Amino acid sequence: MLLEVVTPDKKVFEGEASAVTFPGSDGEFQVLGNHAPMISSLGRGKMIIKASGKDEVVMIDGGVVEVLNNKVVVLAESVIED
Repeated sequence: MLLEVVTPDKKVFEGEASAVTFPGSDGEFQVLGNHAPMISSLGRGKMIIKASGKDEVVMIDGGVVEVLNNKVVVLAESVIED
């Protein structure tokens, strides 16, 4: 599935992902390929992107995710840098 992660300042990630785990506002959830359409709010926490056989962790500070037709768009409030 195609994943796009953007903040008001920049594009954080764009590419193919096999799975993404999100910090939902009501708890953690995961999206896989061919997931049903959905929109959900996100809380502060780790977003784990499984792509190219490895995990990439991005800390986000809230936002919204939309899943539609094997495309996942994350509009994050901000990315928390280490």
